Amino acid sequence: MSNRIFALDIGTRSVTGLIIEEQQHTFSVVDYYMKEHEERSMLDGQIHNVIAVAQTVKMVKEKLEETNGPLEKVYVAAAGRTLKTVKATSAMKLNQQTISANETLKHLELETIQNAQKQLVMDTDDYYANYYCVGYSVVQYMLDGEKIGSLIDQSGNEAAVEVIATFLPKVVIESLISVLERTDLQMEALTLEPIAAIEVLVPESMRRLNVVIVDIGAGTSDIAITKNGTILAYGMVPIAGDEITEAISDHYLLDFSEAEQAKRNIVIKGEHVIQNILGFEETIVAEQMTEHILPAVEKLAASIAEEILQLNTKAPQAIMLVGGGSLTPRLREVLANKLELPHNRVAIRSVDAIQKLQQPYHVPNQPDFITPIGIAIAAKQNPVHYINVRVNQKNVRMFELKQLTIGDCFIQAGISINHYYGKPGLAAMFQFNGQEMTIPGGFGASPRIYLNGERALVNSIIQPNDEIVIEKGADGVLPTVTIEEVAGITKPITVYYQQQPFELTPKYLVNDIEQSAQYVIQDKDDIVLKPGTLKEFIYLIDPALLKAQVPFKIQFNGKLEDLGSFLGHFTINQQIAQVDQLLQDKDMIELTTNHTPTIKNVLDQLGEDIFETITVTFNEEIVTLQKLNKRIIRNQAEVGLDEMIQRNDVIECEEIAVEPFVFQDVFRYVDIDLTKVKGLFQIANNGVSTNFLEEIQDGDKLTITWN
Repeated sequence: MSNRIFALDIGTRSVTGLIIEEQQHTFSVVDYYMKEHEERSMLDGQIHNVIAVAQTVKMVKEKLEETNGPLEKVYVAAAGRTLKTVKATSAMKLNQQTISANETLKHLELETIQNAQKQLVMDTDDYYANYYCVGYSVVQYMLDGEKIGSLIDQSGNEAAVEVIATFLPKVVIESLISVLERTDLQMEALTLEPIAAIEVLVPESMRRLNVVIVDIGAGTSDIAITKNGTILAYGMVPIAGDEITEAISDHYLLDFSEAEQAKRNIVIKGEHVIQNILGFEETIVAEQMTEHILPAVEKLAASIAEEILQLNTKAPQAIMLVGGGSLTPRLREVLANKLELPHNRVAIRSVDAIQKLQQPYHVPNQPDFITPIGIAIAAKQNPVHYINVRVNQKNVRMFELKQLTIGDCFIQAGISINHYYGKPGLAAMFQFNGQEMTIPGGFGASPRIYLNGERALVNSIIQPNDEIVIEKGADGVLPTVTIEEVAGITKPITVYYQQQPFELTPKYLVNDIEQSAQYVIQDKDDIVLKPGTLKEFIYLIDPALLKAQVPFKIQFNGKLEDLGSFLGHFTINQQIAQVDQLLQDKDMIELTTNHTPTIKNVLDQLGEDIFETITVTFNEEIVTLQKLNKRIIRNQAEVGLDEMIQRNDVIECEEIAVEPFVFQDVFRYVDIDLTKVKGLFQIANNGVSTNFLEEIQDGDKLTITWN
């Protein structure tokens, strides 16, 4: 018996017991027995009367023991219809810092699962500990609201993750254990019914296909969907074979059990003799019954199709029907029509479809034996166990559908890992040469996690009776940034005034007190660099130079503008400089005099944009074209850009319409003499033949070639 497996399929209407023998990579059925419940002790796959169900299980067990000896351990399955799937999202502020460790990302995922758990509790009005999280998958990562492949080392304001988490009610497992204890059976391993059917019908190599398995029982039709190498979703509709039986009962005036027997015999043998409640006998043939039950079949198929579309968002590639209800006449064709699938994409699968099962099968080659055999094989190959651990001195019982980690324990214990992060440090806000600047505070440290006294991670694997402790991480601190790191000026610089060198040693005044470049900036500091500006340098060499500058004021577009001193002004590196401009190493400072400004000088100083500009390439040479887009009026007379102006002039700048640029405009900017060129020539714009008056746009590629 060491290689033999005892499995039970505890269904809504009956209990099926199987003894299967494992032989290397295959299995064979040694014995089986099926017994119907004597009363309605189960509803929609959930045990409602433990004592009554236990009595049926005991009968099955004793019958198999007559020829196979004592049975003590059993493989069972939890109904997949009880699984609950929840989608949730969580986000964390980055403040332009990055997630550099997978551990931080894992923490964010766990927080998202806990959000899903909270949503489940709100939807079911239940307690979180009444559910086990049996798995989750990441739907997408997001950075600042946009999808992204990975969050590691990405910089932004906010990171987010969306997951789908699956939960199983604890009561499903507890009721199964209670039934087994009453029949002196020990749960060897557990699986889920949808997993059982998929395990034997859809090997992992085929799960990249979008395939739906529908297990049509007595009270419910269970749905499982595979796609992209995994089990995508589970679902259930609360109608199945009993709906068809009731239609037969109503039409032929039969009690429910007689209608059920008639349905089975007609499906298997093609006809059945009935006696209705009035005592009249009648022979029903398959074609006749099919016509009468067609409305019920339409209703069942419509419900299944609707659930598939809701879970899968579209029709799948193929559908496999299992369970006794799958034999319902016309169901396969009607379901295919509902989903607009070819009829050969919907199939009823029987025992002979199980590749791992040896012949002869020793069980009827029918679809209602798929799930019992699958339970035995799936529970043997992918068993599920209970384990107990302690989290922060609290006992936690885990349902081991997969290899469990510390993170799974936190979820079951109701620990929100986000609450164990240290608080972010406060930012430092200060002024540097009059400019507001901010340095963000440090991140709070991640929680400290211990497994049996040793440091561990949330994805560390756990064992039964492990001791887990989580402690709050240290709070973030104020940023430690020095003046040197902000200013970038730590050494003396040399500038030249009227060709003479001057060495300037920077000094830092923090709140009017001189500090070194290594001073650590504090919140609300006011930092000034001296001599940092042109004005401060001039004051050092000759304060009278500042007084020699005569204000130059004009009226520009109705506003009084002070243009500085055009009769005596400073330049840095041959560019007119403002007195508050910061000096750089090797700057060339000049004082120019006797300069009368032009209109263009004034407009440049005021930052007025007076040109419409495009850049093109002409025979692979970059050329910038300009057209004046303003009309300049000085003292009520229109003037050009080279016109000199005087103090107190009244200048107005008006928008004018700009003619589009054409091909021939480029010749004002390139050196080419068309009169000296012999032979025919061709001109083109972006490789397309054109003419000199054709409009051109920014970025165009212009060419002219001669034959």
